[in-house]
Amino acid sequence: MKTEICKRLGIEFPIFAFSHCRDVVAAVSNAGGFGVLGAVGFSAEQLEVECAWLDEHVTGGYGVDIVIPGKYVGMGEMDVEKLQAMLAAQVPAEHRAFAKKLLADHDVPELPTDEKPRELLGWTQATAGLQVEVALKHPKVRALANALGTPPAEVIAEIQATGRLVGALCGSAKQALSHKAAGLDFIIAQGTEGGGHTGEIGSIVLWPAVIEAVAPVPVLAAGGIGSGKQMAAAMALGAQGVWTGSIWLTVTEADTPPAQKESFLKATSRDTVRSRSWTGKPCRMLKNDWTDAWEAEGNPEPLGMPLQYMVSGMAVAATHRYPDQSVDVAFNPVGQVVGQFEKVEKSAAVIQRWVEEYLEATGNLQKLEQV
Repeated sequence: MKTEICKRLGIEFPIFAFSHCRDVVAAVSNAGGFGVLGAVGFSAEQLEVECAWLDEHVTGGYGVDIVIPGKYVGMGEMDVEKLQAMLAAQVPAEHRAFAKKLLADHDVPELPTDEKPRELLGWTQATAGLQVEVALKHPKVRALANALGTPPAEVIAEIQATGRLVGALCGSAKQALSHKAAGLDFIIAQGTEGGGHTGEIGSIVLWPAVIEAVAPVPVLAAGGIGSGKQMAAAMALGAQGVWTGSIWLTVTEADTPPAQKESFLKATSRDTVRSRSWTGKPCRMLKNDWTDAWEAEGNPEPLGMPLQYMVSGMAVAATHRYPDQSVDVAFNPVGQVVGQFEKVEKSAAVIQRWVEEYLEATGNLQKLEQV
């Protein structure tokens, strides 16, 4: 079960866990997997706090996930304040008014006057670059991954110069070849079933296509993995590990609000949709009144990244402050595997269960060979 990338990162199991919650990252890493902290929602200052905490609570190492899209509005501008002002001027007033009315129609209270939503997250090189600088200051950060597109050449060089690994997600073999050409250390092939930003190709088709295209670069499989049996299927196709996210939204350590966690546990695999209504790029999440409204004829169409989040940021802030009142208009990124979630477990229990299921599945294959 220990693959080459496991050896390079010093981990026991090839289970990578993406989470915005540091407690989950620590729990997975300490259970033998590799926790990866999603940094997009953190300012550089807050990311410093999160990484310092992880340094104290993780016995081995962990990773950091950033978001530098291959294409976005405002590319090239590296002054954060100038970029913020330039982008804000491009957001139509009707979009902000529409979002505000959506929240009001669902009886979501307005934010306090002294609380402003962060409208420009780490969706740009200007902001994500600051996050990279923070991550590289922490010795237990052993790898960084980019969620959208091939990282800029200077970012790749900066990370690799410190001896760390750098990878990126992809949704097609063409994108994977661009990653390989850029010299990435590993590639994450995420099928359309996955939560968050995804392409249109299903995992069982995507994984072997990417693995064959970029060999011998290690490939992690993502999208639709919620058990050790599904992990075994990915490994049988040649993946060196699995990159997972959705399952960690409902574990004991997750800081997911109770109402939101309950919505995940009740959902079926048919309840997700790929929508541009939150980030400006296709992102899989639970379908709700917010996603429906942005698709309805006659309503404003979602803007591109990062402009759309400068509109939806008010709803994200409201979700955090008023989780019980905002369930029907909340941002709930999750994959189709959500239909498998039945109970809340500790992260270590999930890792142990997956290992047992993996061994059972591979054992079944060995029995077939003996027939």
